[in-house]
Amino acid sequence: MSSVLYDAPGPRAKRRNVLISVVFFTLLALLAWFVWHTMDEEGQLKWALWKPFTESQAWTTYLLPGLGNTLKAAALAMLIALPLGAFFGISRLSDHWWVRGPAGAVIEFFRAIPVLLLMLFANEAYDRWANVTTEERQLYAVVTGLVLYNAAVLAEIVRAGILALPKGQSEAAKAIGLRKGQTMSTILLPQAVTAMLPAIVSQLVVVVKDTALGGVMIGFTELLSERSTLAANYANVIPSFIVVAIIFIVLNFILTSFASWLEQRLRRSKKSTGAVLSAEDTEELNPAATGGTYGTGTGGTI
Repeated sequence: MSSVLYDAPGPRAKRRNVLISVVFFTLLALLAWFVWHTMDEEGQLKWALWKPFTESQAWTTYLLPGLGNTLKAAALAMLIALPLGAFFGISRLSDHWWVRGPAGAVIEFFRAIPVLLLMLFANEAYDRWANVTTEERQLYAVVTGLVLYNAAVLAEIVRAGILALPKGQSEAAKAIGLRKGQTMSTILLPQAVTAMLPAIVSQLVVVVKDTALGGVMIGFTELLSERSTLAANYANVIPSFIVVAIIFIVLNFILTSFASWLEQRLRRSKKSTGAVLSAEDTEELNPAATGGTYGTGTGGTI
């Protein structure tokens, strides 16, 4: 079937597509065989290395506590960074320079600093000036670094999403007398959220993965750092990396799947209800049917 944007492939194109698909899957199978063969030669497929993951001790002692800390840090960072990013993104669109300028400076400053450096600075600050335990300090440092960096990135996503809307939206709002705050909260933001959702979710996936930086540099006991302890006890470095990678893939898949479901739900909820007018309502709204007057209930004219 052909359309304006798509032409159905002809016989030659179909043969070419089939050939490309066969070559691709052949190369993929060869790559999988090479990885499997290499791991087998290196002894990484021995059952003794994979057996710990079938027992509860490896999960209850190492992986699940590390996963819990990863989810805790990521959830706290998301809950704080999302509203903070929205605030700074909207502030950067302000008509007042004394609001727009500082917001832009904060965004550009924290976007320019690597998230790992922010974690290290926060860790030193909490160590020197905060009366907290070591575990709390590490958690607070990871969350602080993630919030400062990702809030700045989310602010730019929010700003770009709002600016991408047609200018007629804000002009129509001004025409009916809405203030800028009302225009932003009731017209622009609800429409921009759906368009921004894929970019926001991509950034939230980055938040989940970046928790591993805290484990590497400041000793935060998240999933990847607990993997190191597990591998040291069971001498299964490569299998433990593979299992942790699968866990991260599952986490991010769940997050993106939820976002896709939410985006579809938001799009459906914004569709018109399609209310049908009766014949009387149509005649009342038609000036030609009322002799040049709009139905005002008492024969009033405009």
